[in-house]
Amino acid sequence: MGCSRMHDLHPPRIRTAMILAAGLGKRMRPITDTLPKPLVEIGGRSMLDHALDRVADAGIETAIVNVHYLADLVEARLAARTAPRIIVSDERGQLLETGGGIRKALPLLGAEPFLLMNSDSLWLEGPRSNVSAMIAAWNPAQMDILLLLAASATSVGYDGYGDFSMDDLGRLTRREERRMVPFVYAGVAILKPELFADTPEGSFSLNLLFDRAIAKERLYGLRLDGQWLHVGTPDAVHEANFRIASSVR
Repeated sequence: MGCSRMHDLHPPRIRTAMILAAGLGKRMRPITDTLPKPLVEIGGRSMLDHALDRVADAGIETAIVNVHYLADLVEARLAARTAPRIIVSDERGQLLETGGGIRKALPLLGAEPFLLMNSDSLWLEGPRSNVSAMIAAWNPAQMDILLLLAASATSVGYDGYGDFSMDDLGRLTRREERRMVPFVYAGVAILKPELFADTPEGSFSLNLLFDRAIAKERLYGLRLDGQWLHVGTPDAVHEANFRIASSVR
């Protein structure tokens, strides 16, 4: 199940991505005492590089990467890459959460819809690029935000109750308290920059915009083709490495 319209004949272009790489990674301690979470290696490659590789493979030309915690290490890793073109959004002065970090970077993102990816968004890919599938499914006339969703029950390292239910058209609603729902947000989205026009200054969560879009029936989801790897703790690092190694045998 996914979005109600696909645009395979004339897929919209998404030229810019934002990678969220500023978080403290507290649940990943002690690994993150000296290493920022985006640079933790899974399958022999940092999670940040996995994210940027998928951006580049989907034909997205520019990635804005925000930095805060151990920012010098993240910037050094970014300097070693040749694609996509990378611009750093410096948040050393204040950690701004997901929404605030994007708002600060709006002058770098431009006026067109953009792809958003958490730097620790990791999955075993299916036969087609999930980022490319999102770009093909994006319909700005119908959607304000499109989220990549993973199946709660089959995701590796995830033991929560899920985040969203999805109807036959791909529209999303929140999980009710004490209820389980089929889908968890996989940390990848397409958003319109104009959604940030009346958001607070400083730190705020992207959930504010998700809830506004739900109220307008303009929050949509696309189911991930593959298996999501939720890498939130040191134990989850070992599990993700095992699953990646098993998948290439």
